[in-house]
Amino acid sequence: MLNNIGLPGILLIAVVVLVLFGRGKISSIMGEVGKGITSFKKGVKDGAEEIEDKLADEAKDVTPAEEKDKA
Repeated sequence: MLNNIGLPGILLIAVVVLVLFGRGKISSIMGEVGKGITSFKKGVKDGAEEIEDKLADEAKDVTPAEEKDKA
């Protein structure tokens, strides 16, 4: 059913949504969606950096414990 909507169908849906909600409401909704996407990307980036930092800290000191005591 949704396979053959085409461009005219999409335009019709867009016009109906615009009439129902108004330009201001759609604009605010899209702004909130943009903020959500930005927040999600920031969270993923922070999480990846945290994991990399943790792995880097674990990889820094590879000296065995008994050799640390000798120095």
